[in-house]
Amino acid sequence: MNSIWNDTVKLSEFSTLEGNVRTDVLIIGGGLSGILTAYMLKSKGVDCILVEKDRICSGTTGNTTAKITYQHGLIYSKLSKSYGTKTAALYLKANKAAFDEYAALCKDIECDYELKDNFVYSLSNRAILEAELDALEKIGYKAEFCQETPLPFKIAGAVMFPGQAQFNPLKFVSGIVSKLNIYENTFVREMKGNTAVTDRGEVYADKIIVTTHFPFINKHGFYFLKLYQHRSYAISLENAQDVGGMYVDESKTGYSFRNYGNKLILGGGSHRTGKKGGCWQELRSFAEKHYPGAEETACWATQDCMSLDGMPYIGRYSSRTNDLYVSSGFNKWGMTGAMLSSMILSDAVIGRKNEFAEIFDPSRSIMTPQLAVNCFEAVKGILTPTIRRCPHLGCALKWNSAEHSWDCSCHGSRFAENGRVIDNPANGDMN
Repeated sequence: MNSIWNDTVKLSEFSTLEGNVRTDVLIIGGGLSGILTAYMLKSKGVDCILVEKDRICSGTTGNTTAKITYQHGLIYSKLSKSYGTKTAALYLKANKAAFDEYAALCKDIECDYELKDNFVYSLSNRAILEAELDALEKIGYKAEFCQETPLPFKIAGAVMFPGQAQFNPLKFVSGIVSKLNIYENTFVREMKGNTAVTDRGEVYADKIIVTTHFPFINKHGFYFLKLYQHRSYAISLENAQDVGGMYVDESKTGYSFRNYGNKLILGGGSHRTGKKGGCWQELRSFAEKHYPGAEETACWATQDCMSLDGMPYIGRYSSRTNDLYVSSGFNKWGMTGAMLSSMILSDAVIGRKNEFAEIFDPSRSIMTPQLAVNCFEAVKGILTPTIRRCPHLGCALKWNSAEHSWDCSCHGSRFAENGRVIDNPANGDMN
């Protein structure tokens, strides 16, 4: 099961860390967020090392739909209601800055970067689209309302952001990693102060940045309460449709569409990790109905960290950790989230104030309705009697028949049939 990106790109391989080393900054996690942070730090003259437990970009980055946009669902009406117009405007400005950074970098990297309009549609609720347009108007951004789209079903309407972008994320990564100090197959098993302990050595660093998708250090930050994980599925289809832009349903369980070359990437079948969902079968049934002449060329799945309030956690790991930083909770918008993280965290390391840092502060209030849901799922998982338990915090594991894995509905850890850890926050194999 390879994504369309893995089928087109073979990334450079890096050696495993052997012995003990010292560096100014250690980045733990080799997805796009970690790699971009290493790239930014290097451009600012900071000595850093990045370690990845497997191969770089073997997780969410290699399995994304790779849309670069500052239209993150219907986020602006939600932020305006929860935090006010000023915060919503700053969120847009921050993600627009991340978008512009990609535009600048991609001028010199062959990564199939192309501008496309982006649409967030609703099947039946025009009112929430109008609320989003109203919120955007108040923060000074002119979006467009669309009644008709080329999608193969009727909608209540869509909010459109013109001139967004899409690319091949692994081609992009291939263009920036060659001069970075990276170690692959280097699993950080535990932290002892500012020392990361791996299977074959230790790394001491003055500052440490955790970009492991879901933060794995439990004693700081309460991320096991602030995050949950969501699985999404994708298939690529030949002889389907050129939809002309990028589309996503405002519902977490809806469909997404974009093209790559002559292929249509259809996404959906989503569910909270450890729960039941439509998976690939839902997508295949949709394709059979709406694109009967299409041929499936690839299928893959990904996992996203979801924050309590719809905004990422970027900054100090907790209010008490001066030299420990984190980026997580991109809420399915990891392309701009990763770039934004690299901008904020590289500034933090060199002591430069970043105008966007405050609204993404991981220590902001956690008092949201989603907190109650996360707490309920955690208690339920801990109390459920099963033999298979997650080593993270002891929750029950459930068998995922579609992907042949053991999944944790509390925090989203996943394990292969033989017990090997696939997705964190678990930092070891299945009990």
